[in-house]
Amino acid sequence: MSIAVEAAPVSFTEGAVKELHKLRDQQEVGEDFGLRVGVEGGGCAGMNYVLGFDQMKDGDKEYFIDGIRVFMHKAHGMYLAGMQIDFQNGLNARGFTFSNPNAASTCGCGTSFSV
Repeated sequence: MSIAVEAAPVSFTEGAVKELHKLRDQQEVGEDFGLRVGVEGGGCAGMNYVLGFDQMKDGDKEYFIDGIRVFMHKAHGMYLAGMQIDFQNGLNARGFTFSNPNAASTCGCGTSFSV
């Protein structure tokens, strides 16, 4: 008997994985924490991305992506399916970026979107 493993709705670039591991080590994140990826209302385009270390909550699904424990509320998958998270460390931009195929439009800073 085999157990079906659901594919993660989001992916990380190599740069994002390196930065997330670095942040997890610097912040000494506990074993019961994972990376929360999600959305919340707000921002200039209607919805903001959520990205931060958190504990698992009711309604969450758990994924393991490139050695990173990821929590995502079940309802957020429809907004984030196929999204790729990157980390930019250049002169023009520094931080996490979100490439979301479900976004109809995004704000100038790239941290909020509409569907």
